[in-house]
Formats: sequence, C-alpha cells, structure tokens
Amino acid sequence: MLQARSSRIHVMQGEAKVDSGPDTTLTTLLGSCVAACIRDPGAGVGGMNHFLLPGSSGQEGGRAESFGLYLMELLVNGLLQKGARRGHLEAKLFGGARTVDGLSDVGAKNAAFAERFLQMEGIRYLGGSLGGDRGRRIEYWPHSGRARQIFFEQTTMPQIPVAKPTRAPQSIGDVDLF
Repeated sequence: MLQARSSRIHVMQGEAKVDSGPDTTLTTLLGSCVAACIRDPGAGVGGMNHFLLPGSSGQEGGRAESFGLYLMELLVNGLLQKGARRGHLEAKLFGGARTVDGLSDVGAKNAAFAERFLQMEGIRYLGGSLGGDRGRRIEYWPHSGRARQIFFEQTTMPQIPVAKPTRAPQSIGDVDLF
C-alpha cells in the first residue's frame, strides 16, 4: 500500500510560496519580519510570504524582494494563477516582534502595513499573532488553513550604549568605499 508523502516547504525571507497539496506544510522563522498566510478555501490553494520591510512605491534602492508590497502582490498573484478567486481569499498574519530595544520598531511597521494591505485589497483577515518581543516559528497548512505558532525564548536584546571616542580620530590616508 502506498502512503501519501507530506511535503514541508520552508519560506525564507524575501520569498513567497504557493501550494495546493493537502499534505503540504509551509514553515518560516520570524522576528520583526511578517509572514502572510493567504488561501482560498474553496479552491484548496494557499501560500505564505516572508518580508523584512513594508516598502512603498517611493522607496528607492534596496532589494524589492525584501519588501512587503512586492511580496504581498507576488503571493496574491501566485494564488490567482493556481485557481484562487480574489473575493474568496482569507489571511492570517504572524510576526512583527520588537526584537531589539532602542531601534525603530520595524516589526510594528511591518504588521501595520500587512493589515492595511489586506484591508485595501478586500482580503478577509482571520487573525494570527502580531507584535510582542519574541521571535516565532510558523507552520501553515494551506489546504486547511490551519496554523501553528511556536515562540522562541526571549529575543529582546538589551540596548547597547554606543561608546563615544575620547579623542578625535586621526586620518590614516584616503579610503575608497565601493
């Protein structure tokens, strides 16, 4: 007797993956990044992305694949290509933790962007887990919409004071930076 094989697909930062297999599990590891898990329950297709920064149309430079706007569009379009219907999409969001004290709260910006994107696109938001101060591992079964979250140990880093030089730096010659 043949046994169905389950498939685990890891979604790295800057990626979006779509699958329709009933035994597929999408996984990722998050800190301040956000992962959107979106599916069409009627079509039995779903996917996950993992983005580092919200991004905007006015953003110059950088890697587009790190930005939420690019990866949200990539995920939604990938779902539509596999038979999903835009009006039937539902989503869960995870991540957006504040993992380093003293720096801007990139996690909160990512979370706010993802929620705003879903609202603007008319995608039903079912919930998830955003914010906090701990990273997490996410497992998502796109066929059923089931999601599991496993928190890491405390990941907030203490604010590290920056040492001030006691004397002015000395010039040691010209340096070309590439």
